[in-house]
Amino acid sequence: MSLTIKVPPVGESITEVTLSGWKKKDGDQVQMDEVIAELESDKATFELTAEKAGILKTVAKEGDTLAIGAVVGTIDENGAALAPAKEAAPAAMQPQVVANVPASAPAASNGQAGKGSLEVKVPAVGESITEVTLSRWIKKDGETVAMDEAIAELESDKATFELTAEQAGILHTKAKEGDVLPIGTVVCTIEGGISDAKPAVTAVTPAAARAGQDVSNKQTTYASGTPSPAAAKILAEKGVTASSVSGTGVAGRITKEDALLAEKISENPQVAKGGQRSEVGGQKSETAAPKTETVPSGSREDKREKMSSLRKTVARRLVAVKNETAMLTTFNEVDMSPIMEIRAKYKDKFKEKHGVGLGFMSFFTKAVCEALKDWPAVGARIDGEEVIYSNYADISIAVSAPKGLVVPVIRNAESMSLADIEKAVAALALKARENKLTIEEMTGGTFTITNGGVFGSMMSTPILNSPQSAILGMHNIIERPVAVNGQVVIRPMMYLALSYDHRIVDGRESVSFLVRVKQLLEDPARLLLGV
Repeated sequence: MSLTIKVPPVGESITEVTLSGWKKKDGDQVQMDEVIAELESDKATFELTAEKAGILKTVAKEGDTLAIGAVVGTIDENGAALAPAKEAAPAAMQPQVVANVPASAPAASNGQAGKGSLEVKVPAVGESITEVTLSRWIKKDGETVAMDEAIAELESDKATFELTAEQAGILHTKAKEGDVLPIGTVVCTIEGGISDAKPAVTAVTPAAARAGQDVSNKQTTYASGTPSPAAAKILAEKGVTASSVSGTGVAGRITKEDALLAEKISENPQVAKGGQRSEVGGQKSETAAPKTETVPSGSREDKREKMSSLRKTVARRLVAVKNETAMLTTFNEVDMSPIMEIRAKYKDKFKEKHGVGLGFMSFFTKAVCEALKDWPAVGARIDGEEVIYSNYADISIAVSAPKGLVVPVIRNAESMSLADIEKAVAALALKARENKLTIEEMTGGTFTITNGGVFGSMMSTPILNSPQSAILGMHNIIERPVAVNGQVVIRPMMYLALSYDHRIVDGRESVSFLVRVKQLLEDPARLLLGV
């Protein structure tokens, strides 16, 4: 019995995921609840587990974008019992070599001989896909094709598929490369009458059979020397012909690894043709090679990588924010001396009591929460033709995770102490680095704080985190000369940047908000007294 594995629902707002990697390979034995694949959405990464034990048959490929409910693979429960039996079959049970077959003897037929013309149509490849693009023909018009041989490559807006021949015969193409074809459109026809039965194997001597020689492995099939779609793309980009590459895949098919290896070999200077050196009678002679211009010796390789689902979503949202909001940025600077003095004086006692370090983020979060009470429009958001004001402060903290920027949320930060905020920031940052953030932990937020200073940024204009109306950018702390009470002194200074949506936040509100944050940071006692 075969069990179909589908993409499970992973969140209300998520309609598609990317198959980032297979943990188990096609044909592997899997156990119930064993992790078989890793799925990635624009917000988090999920593991796909086997619902039954059996033999895994993969349908989707790594890198495919799959809609919720799409088929990822199947598990053959009966295959779990059949697999050991096949492996234990003795050599005597393998197909025997046929000897003394006359050349005029008819080949064994599998039912394909004598068939008429067969129309090959665009198959249904997903519920939401109504058309595909014929990206390229793997087999050309008039060529002989075998049953189940890949003849063309179809591409949708979510994935790439191979179109296979449903019978053996002569291929006659109907569509052209680049054509956009609705589901069910006739792509080509196959003229039957050519049997795709395997040719009889010539006789071998008993001595050769005893030596363990496998004649069947030396036969050439339609897959021999044929690159997979990924391998063909790599070979085409590097100008390497498929005929010069040895395939190590099933039936001699050229895999992606073969293409990458061939690329390295072709670029190895040791195999480049030039002057030949030989030794005759102890004397070295060198044939003259034509003089060529000197070329740079450095590597000039280009590397192409498919954008992750997270990166595509971030890119799409940032462009939408720039196009859909009236974003403006105002700047100020803050003297960090008072906060740095407090940290130097109490950081050891703070960590001993609360078990977490005293950082700058807790001071900035508290200052933002106090400023939002005076200027609530900065923490508001637009919903259609209405403005939504919140009497709470859910502060989003921008964190750089291994797979990209994520923005987890600290709920009700206005009611938290400095220690509570530091603990929340540390916990969310750890989850971000380990890719364990949940959808709920990254949803919502009324205001965002981003700290580019940890990477050395001196000044920037942060982009809004939609649908929020403002974001505060922190930067690095630099000792600079400043005027204090008519005297030039050296102080640790930080530039602050507040980007805001001018549709809802006026200049007076934005500047006053940033000044209020500056005052609270330069006089931390106000954070404790709320004045």
